[in-house]
Amino acid sequence: SDTEYDQMEEELRSLNPDNYVLSLVGARLEGLDKVEHDKKMLSLQKTYKEEELIKWMGEHELVSTFKIDGMSCSLIFEDGKLTMAKTRGDGKRGENVTQKILWIAEVPKTIKTKAKKIEIRGEVFCTEESFYQLAQQMEQLDLEAPSSQRNIVAGLMGRKDHINLSKYLSFQAFEVVEALDNNIKTEVSMFKQLNEWGFETPNFTHHKTTTTIQVVLNEASEFLSTGNYLIDGVVFTYNDISLHDEMGATAHHPRYKMAFKFQGAVAGTKIQSIEWGVSRNGVLTPVAHVEPVELSGAKIGKVTLHNFGMVEQNQLKSGDEIEIVRSGEVIPKFLRVLKASNEKFEYPNHCPSCGTKLDIEDIRLICPNIACPAVILEKILNFVQKIGIDDLSKKRLEEFVRAGIIKSISDLYDIKPEALLGLEKFKEKLATKIVGSIQNSKNVDLITFLSALGLTGGAYNKCEKIVNAGFDSIDKILTLKIEQLIEVDSFAEKSSTEIVRSIEENRNLILELVAKGFVFNSEDRVEGEKSLMGQKFCITGTLSSKRSEVEKLIKNAGGQTASSVTSKTNYLVTNDTESSSSKFKKAKELNIPIISEENLREMIDG
Repeated sequence: SDTEYDQMEEELRSLNPDNYVLSLVGARLEGLDKVEHDKKMLSLQKTYKEEELIKWMGEHELVSTFKIDGMSCSLIFEDGKLTMAKTRGDGKRGENVTQKILWIAEVPKTIKTKAKKIEIRGEVFCTEESFYQLAQQMEQLDLEAPSSQRNIVAGLMGRKDHINLSKYLSFQAFEVVEALDNNIKTEVSMFKQLNEWGFETPNFTHHKTTTTIQVVLNEASEFLSTGNYLIDGVVFTYNDISLHDEMGATAHHPRYKMAFKFQGAVAGTKIQSIEWGVSRNGVLTPVAHVEPVELSGAKIGKVTLHNFGMVEQNQLKSGDEIEIVRSGEVIPKFLRVLKASNEKFEYPNHCPSCGTKLDIEDIRLICPNIACPAVILEKILNFVQKIGIDDLSKKRLEEFVRAGIIKSISDLYDIKPEALLGLEKFKEKLATKIVGSIQNSKNVDLITFLSALGLTGGAYNKCEKIVNAGFDSIDKILTLKIEQLIEVDSFAEKSSTEIVRSIEENRNLILELVAKGFVFNSEDRVEGEKSLMGQKFCITGTLSSKRSEVEKLIKNAGGQTASSVTSKTNYLVTNDTESSSSKFKKAKELNIPIISEENLREMIDG
């Protein structure tokens, strides 16, 4: 595995730091059509420790992107026309794969540039959806079925026949070689130039301080389980391109780039059953209940199976012995079948929530019923958790939906205490408390409000960038244009289009909530003061201040609050030294730091 390889490499470095193997880049070339690189394509130095990354950062501004797990590729444009594509190979020479790259839709065949010759580097990879379609196509051609998204890229690039299968691959550009010669002075401006030339690029984040690094690492950790293509970490690069030539490179890696990678632990286990949940988009998500196994210091009983396509392609069923991996603090995921059982392969034909016949759309099983209770519940639950209504649990929400008290997010703000008194275990005090908590959530900052809507690509830090770029009112948000958003750091055309389209889809909901009395705080949020950026807090037990005030402190310092303790929680806040509460016990079990309110304020004050 990738992690085992890195461990062996580190062991060799400690035993024999001058060993020539440590300077090798890429793989030995087997093909005949080999071409020289004008400038070596090197590997990356890497770290698994955040403190090493921050030490390397020093006083420099960084730009980060997800580290796509595919195959690096160099594109040569002469007089604006693509004339050559080559793999990294051994770093000095690569293989000519021009005819295959021409099949990839995301690769522009011409660009508008005055440069006589220009080199663009990027990553060729395969998305989950394309991999599923490709596997079906290869079976129809009586070709050996591909084993993984990662291996298929090298497989297709090395083929002598069926080169049209390369149309199932994707490409994202991440570097303009000799960028200073092209009047590109920073990594940020380089990505914007690549977008103008028509390239898809990874979403990037501009780090002016260390506070945003943890946010990106958390996003990458989550993407490892939920993303539709493979990544194996995050690449950080000094934003000032003049530093790149100044710092230079070793025989193995440039000194101005650093890859942060997640420790991955692999284990074998057996599927006991497969449970299909329904997301807020109506997509059914498969989770395997497995025989408990120890992985990265945690007892694992559930594993994500990605999507319907993965389940169908591998014929996953109870009794199968499978290999799983856990990278980062996320739910482990399925890697491959070790031994298939004799059980019958089955998948649901009807929604487990509402009974509606399911649709199959490529790799997804979808419930088409927009009134499906599970879809409604997940949409409302996402909003409740993000907006900070901690007194309203998922179990209580289920009761509200079943009883017909709420059918949408905006219905929350019409609930009266008396409507809850007919529900099981609801007394007047509890009903009044919950309704009060719901009403209090209407006084919120705009960033939290936008992130609670569940916009496509609208994670908290993305919404924060939008608001801090001057789109700081509902009117400005509702009139936001794609071309305006592209000008904001970290937004390419694709991500800008997704968010603007999603805002339009949620226009009626936004207007309904404003009409229900939402008031948006206009507190200044200075980046340097966000000492809790990227940190997740859960609050329980005794406090000296009102709970709402503590939550506000956390959010104003860039942190997030959650209603329950999970492996993604960074701190539990309470003034109790011992407690029988479930949150306290869970924090102890997961070794999550338990801090006092005073400790919290010290963290905020630096």
